[in-house]
Amino acid sequence: MRNIILLCAQGMSTGVMVERMKAAAAKIGYECTISAHPVAQAKALGSEADVILLGPQVRFEKDAVQNQCPGKPVQVIDMAAYGRLQGDKVIAQVKAILGD
Repeated sequence: MRNIILLCAQGMSTGVMVERMKAAAAKIGYECTISAHPVAQAKALGSEADVILLGPQVRFEKDAVQNQCPGKPVQVIDMAAYGRLQGDKVIAQVKAILGD
């Protein structure tokens, strides 16, 4: 079971994306938990994550999040997939990052 954490400015704008990702993961039988949080919680939550995804609006925080969560993969969600709420594409991005 993979733990995927999405970070954005307040933890709310990624809420719809989380639901789309959950639906896409269920459709292909990919076992994971997915949650959204404010980027300010990166250090507190990062140790539990298998992968940390940043909303495009906080992409400038990538280096800071990587420094707070050493050893964890941190990536920015593809802007087109995020804007179109393509949960399947983001799940594919996660699988590629993790080698699943």
